[in-house]
This record gives sequence, structure tokens and C-alpha cells, in this order.
Amino acid sequence: MDLLNNSKDLLNIVLSFCALWLTIFIAWFIYYLVMIMRQVFQVVKETREKINKIDETIKAFKKKVEYSISYLALIGEGIKKLVEVAKARTENWTDKKRPGKNSGN
Repeated sequence: MDLLNNSKDLLNIVLSFCALWLTIFIAWFIYYLVMIMRQVFQVVKETREKINKIDETIKAFKKKVEYSISYLALIGEGIKKLVEVAKARTENWTDKKRPGKNSGN
């Protein structure tokens, strides 16, 4: 039993080896392509998570600033009242210390 009876048999053997190597190459290429796509997916997922964390941090900071601003308005009103009280006391104190005001002149 001879494997190579003519050149057509040799051609078929060579073509089958080429098809085998082409199949191996395509499988290897697909494997690496899938691994690259997997890494890209992981990077995109991590990036989304980091962006979400940054967004949450910004929202929390914004809420704190808004609450602080509302407290600043209250603090400002309190300081305004304190200044008014201090001014009234100072005016009363200076009026009592001025000569001639209390003596009835």
C-alpha cells in the first residue's frame, strides 16, 4: 500500500497539512483576541466603578456644601443679632458715660 501513487496524492497531503496549520493559527488568533477583549472589558468595568465612586464623592461633597451654606445663613443671622445687641449695649454704655446727659443740663 503506497501513500504516494502520483503527484495528486502529494498535493492532497500538503493541502491537508496547510489546512491543519491554518486551523491552528485561526484558533490561536481567536484565543488571543478573546483574551484581549476580556482585558478590555475588565478595564472598562474598573473605569466605570472608579467614575461612579468619583461621582458619589462629588455628590456627597455637594450635599455637604449645600448644608454648610444653609447653616452659614443661620450663623450670619446670629452674628447680625449679636452685632446689633453689642451696638445697643455700647450706645447705652457710652450714653451713661457722657457728662451732662445724666445730670439734666
